[in-house]
Amino acid sequence: MALDSIRNIFKIHELRQRIFFTLGLLVVYRIGGHIPTPGVDLRAIEQFDPGGLLGLFDLFVGGAFTKVTIFSLGIMPYISASIIIQLLGAVIPFFQRLQKEGEEGRRKITQYTRYGTVLIAATQAMATAIFLSEQTNPSLLLTGVSKVNFILMTILTFTSGTIFIMWLGERITERGIGNGISLIIFIGIIARLPTAVIDELQKFFPGFFGLTGAPRGNIIKELLIIALMVIIIAAVVLVTRSQRRIPVQYAKRVVGRKVYGGTSTHIPLSVNTAGIIPIIFAQSIMFAPQTVFSFFPDSDFMVTLSTWFNPTAPLYMIFYALLIIFFAYFYTAIVFNPVDLADNMKKQGGFIPGIRPGQRTAEYIDRVLTRITLPGALFFAIIAIMPNIMSRVSDVQFYFGGTGLLIVVGVALDTLQQIESHLLMRHYDGFMKKGRLRGRYS
Repeated sequence: MALDSIRNIFKIHELRQRIFFTLGLLVVYRIGGHIPTPGVDLRAIEQFDPGGLLGLFDLFVGGAFTKVTIFSLGIMPYISASIIIQLLGAVIPFFQRLQKEGEEGRRKITQYTRYGTVLIAATQAMATAIFLSEQTNPSLLLTGVSKVNFILMTILTFTSGTIFIMWLGERITERGIGNGISLIIFIGIIARLPTAVIDELQKFFPGFFGLTGAPRGNIIKELLIIALMVIIIAAVVLVTRSQRRIPVQYAKRVVGRKVYGGTSTHIPLSVNTAGIIPIIFAQSIMFAPQTVFSFFPDSDFMVTLSTWFNPTAPLYMIFYALLIIFFAYFYTAIVFNPVDLADNMKKQGGFIPGIRPGQRTAEYIDRVLTRITLPGALFFAIIAIMPNIMSRVSDVQFYFGGTGLLIVVGVALDTLQQIESHLLMRHYDGFMKKGRLRGRYS
């Protein structure tokens, strides 16, 4: 990133305001992630380790879950509600009509999504409250706080916290820069980076931060992990920006004394059209079973199922990978309509060489999109479950995790692409001298 481009960002009044507004709301989100829930024992919370899938959930909320803060549920209930509404839009005529009603339909869908968020957040808050109140070694409740009062207060606090985070995300999307919901997840993951770096430094420098003892780390293994992370990040960026360009010709048209058309262009079909949405959707779905299991802590059957859905369990990894592939195709079908694209091309006199305009063009585009989506979806599915596999076969730990890494890279590219668009509209250079950054919406 050139220093000139960074300086240019702050020369544009609107862009500067949007960036500062976004940073301000993200700071508010991080502050809320340190405010404890009423009724919890802060000393006992320091010893609390949810582990397993709940530990992975804690990654997405920036450590708010293990601290039992007012933002413990994060934005996941909103994402779950969005998934349900979009799935209903594919099978229920009422929601299909709303999707076709333009701005008014989108407002109604947004309202239903908010109602669903409240319902899901309340359900997850109840399950979490019961889970926390059942902990006895150590007990997480303050002396004198009854379980019933704690459960009711936690449901109210967690649900209100999720609604407030949802509002923050919507305000960032509307008045800030980037997608607010994605940035909230992004900042929650990034917040764990300092702790991860300090923990790694403590392995090789026991005297660091006042610790004593012999070095615990293997420098060769750590260097291999760092090299692997760099390679994975480069591969994720490469696949995210990869495109299949379909050539398009426009026939010449004479209107009065002017000649229109006669140009050549292309349709850029991204290998990863859906971006990070399948990862987030799949992860949100995988949190649901653990929520259900927590309602039955004394059931041996539920405990057995809980072990099957542990992140390192083969069944969990298989379901997770299949969900990523499914949502990659599902979301691509929502955001990209080959029929509409083919009709617009036909109206403007455009055609793909060797393909008839209209229905044949739509079928050709759909076939190409289906083929290039599969390797992209498989790649992201493998990256997402790779840390789980490594944790199962060895003690190697990836602090970001495959899922976290994909989200961080995807959100960073999308946000930088939006900033670059603002720069180019004001006739400033972007971040790259040759070409442009491409997010999933470019």
